[in-house]
Amino acid sequence: MGDSQQRPSDDGLRLPPPAADQAYVKVSALNGGFLTLPERNFVTDPDPEKGTTVPSMCFLIEHRESGSSSKPTRVVFDLGIKRDLTKYAQPATQHHITTRQPVYSSADARSSLLSGGLDPAKDIDYVILSHIHWDHIGLPSDYPHSKFIVGSGTLYILENGAPHYPHERIEKGALSADQTTELPPVPESERKHMAAASQTRHQWQPISTLPNAVDFFGDGSLWIIDAPGHIHGHVNALLRVGPNRWVYLGGDCCHDRRIMTGEKQILEYDNGQGKLKSAHAELPKARKTIENIQKLIAVNGDAVEWIVAHDWKWASENQNRFFPRWMY
Repeated sequence: MGDSQQRPSDDGLRLPPPAADQAYVKVSALNGGFLTLPERNFVTDPDPEKGTTVPSMCFLIEHRESGSSSKPTRVVFDLGIKRDLTKYAQPATQHHITTRQPVYSSADARSSLLSGGLDPAKDIDYVILSHIHWDHIGLPSDYPHSKFIVGSGTLYILENGAPHYPHERIEKGALSADQTTELPPVPESERKHMAAASQTRHQWQPISTLPNAVDFFGDGSLWIIDAPGHIHGHVNALLRVGPNRWVYLGGDCCHDRRIMTGEKQILEYDNGQGKLKSAHAELPKARKTIENIQKLIAVNGDAVEWIVAHDWKWASENQNRFFPRWMY
């Protein structure tokens, strides 16, 4: 995955070079709690008895305009697991959590920020949620003055549920309508009826091998990536952290790093009613999203460091890159 040898035909897919006055972002990992994932639900050729306790990582991103000495804009990407599991009000969610034991909800994103001197209630400008599953949505009430950014269709699902995320698992009122804005639907979306009336003014454009990306700050430093397949509205992030250095935050595009490296594939298993299911709402789209990311890494070589939310190997090997220390 880290092959830096490029084929000439790949040149047009390389990530763009920095501008003369290029802005960059800083990024640091945040603890977001831990849950246990049984292999038999996620990867091909699983050990049927093996469950791995994995992190639900979040990330702090700091953006400062090029040449500016003003206070940085701070973004948190994902909020992890609620530190108080009783705050999951729905019985169906509580039952689901029992299938992911052991679950550890401390330290969480809030305590991680506080440990570095940042107050979530005052110091975070934006929260970008990759998606609204229980182990990523955390406690939005910790961020009363932040603007929440979510993928298109997210607010519809919170109100109506979705086939892969039924209404009985939805935490009603999880996000404040006054604080939350959706990204617009991608041009080819077949679900524009699910889009919220309140949308950001961003426009989707391709970057490298990724067909739909939003230049969030308009300076090429933070890109929100449409990453369909896992759940409607699932997004990733691509961060420009140096002149030839990027970080890709993959959320739940896959739940095991071996899927990204090609050692394993996404598992389809019997749902107990004679039908196949997987960890993703739309498996063909999830596979295509992974393929696009794999191509991004292959084409751009060592310039891209990638991290998926539940990557226990990355977390265990990079403890020195969790806040208050910085990755870049």
